[in-house]
Amino acid sequence: MNQQARENNQQLILVINCGSSSLKFALFNLLNNHTDDKGLIIEGLAESLNHDIAKISFKTKTNKHVLSKPLLGDKNAALGAHFIVIEEILNYLEQHYKISQTLYGIGHRVVHGGSVFKQSVIIDAHVIEQIKQCIPLAPLHNPANLMGIEAVQSHFPSISQVAVFDTAFHQSMPPMAYIYALPYALYQEEGVRRYGFHGTSHCYITQQAALFFDKPVSDINLVTAHLGNGASVAAIKYGKSVDTSMGMTPLEGLVMGTRSGDIDPGIFDFLLSKGYQPEQISELLNKQSGLLGISGISNDMRTLCDHAEQGNERALLALDIFCFRLAKYIAAMIVSLKSLDALVFTGGIGENSSIVREKTIHLLSMLGFKIHTELNKHNTESSPTGYKVNTEDSHTILVIPTDEESMIVQDTISLISQN
Repeated sequence: MNQQARENNQQLILVINCGSSSLKFALFNLLNNHTDDKGLIIEGLAESLNHDIAKISFKTKTNKHVLSKPLLGDKNAALGAHFIVIEEILNYLEQHYKISQTLYGIGHRVVHGGSVFKQSVIIDAHVIEQIKQCIPLAPLHNPANLMGIEAVQSHFPSISQVAVFDTAFHQSMPPMAYIYALPYALYQEEGVRRYGFHGTSHCYITQQAALFFDKPVSDINLVTAHLGNGASVAAIKYGKSVDTSMGMTPLEGLVMGTRSGDIDPGIFDFLLSKGYQPEQISELLNKQSGLLGISGISNDMRTLCDHAEQGNERALLALDIFCFRLAKYIAAMIVSLKSLDALVFTGGIGENSSIVREKTIHLLSMLGFKIHTELNKHNTESSPTGYKVNTEDSHTILVIPTDEESMIVQDTISLISQN
C-alpha cells in the first residue's frame, strides 16, 4: 500500500462483475470495515450495454447518481461497450475518491474456471489464457469477464488483479457427483462434466453458518439454497461442496427466473423436428422458460406471489413448481451428507420470500423440517450470520444474507498480501 493511501486511512479494493449486457461494481475501504457495510464506499450498476446508450448508476449511503453513456461511434465500437463503461466508472471513481493513489487491488468475478481453477488466483497472462480456454463453457459470460479484466488492466497495469471463479468452490465434488452418464471420452477430451455455479455465494454462506454455530468451517455440514433469478442448491460436507444442482452450464437444476432447469433432453430433438433452430431452443430454455415461461407474467417472484394471492392460477402454478422442484433437490442433497447442521436459504428469493420458504419446508416435513410461522414471516434480526425460522423440534433452518462482493474482497486482499 502506498504511503499516501496509509496517511489518508485508505486501502481500497475495487470489485468488478461483468455480465454480457450489464456490469456491477463496488468500492471498499478495508481500513474502515468495522461497520455493517464492511467498508463499502460506493457501488453501482451499468445496464443496457447491448444498446446504443448505457445507464450507469452510482450509489452511496446518502446519494444516488445516474448518468447515460453513448455507446455508438467508430471509436466506441472498436473498443467495445465494456471498455467504454469501465472507463467512465474509473474516471468517476478517480474524480471522487482518487483511486489512482489509494487502490490496493481489484477483484473480478469470473463465471467459469472449468476444472483448472479450484480457488481464486492472481491474474497474469497465463491465467488470462486459461480463462479464454473456458469460453466454450460460458460463451456469454467469460468473454465479458475478460473484457473487464483487460479494461481495468489498461488503466492500472501495476495494480494486482484477482479472479474469483463461480465454479471454484464446487471443484471439491467427487466424480460420482460431477460425471455425466455419457461416453467417458466426452469428459476426458471435451471437459463435459458438471461444474456448478454460485460458488462464491455458497462459500460465503458456509463461512457465515460456521460463525453462527461457532464451529470451524471444516466441521460444518449444510444444504445451502441460493435462490434468485438464477438458483442453485449445494451439499456442503465438512465445509466443502460435494454436490450441487447446476451442471456444465447454469441451465441445469432448479426452476429459475427464465431458465427451465432440468428437462428431458429428448425435448431438444422434439423441438428440432418441429422446425425450431438450435439457437431458438437455447434462447427458449435460457430466457423464455422458468417462472416467466410457466406464468406468462413475470420472472420476478414478488410479482408472481402478488398475482398468486389474487387468484391467478398460472402464477400459483409457477410458485408451486418452483417450491416443489426446490424441495426435491434439497432432499436429494442430503444423500451426500452424513449429518446436517442446517438448511440455509439465501439470495434475493431465499432471504426475502417467506412464502417460498414456507411452501418448500412443508414439502420436506417427512424429513424432519418444520417452519416456525411467526419467525418465518416477521423475524427482524439483522445479524449477517443469519437467523432461525424453524420450530424447536425441527432441523435447523437458517436465513443468511449472501454477500458475494465481500467474498471477492476477502480473496483479493488475501492473495495480494501473500504475493
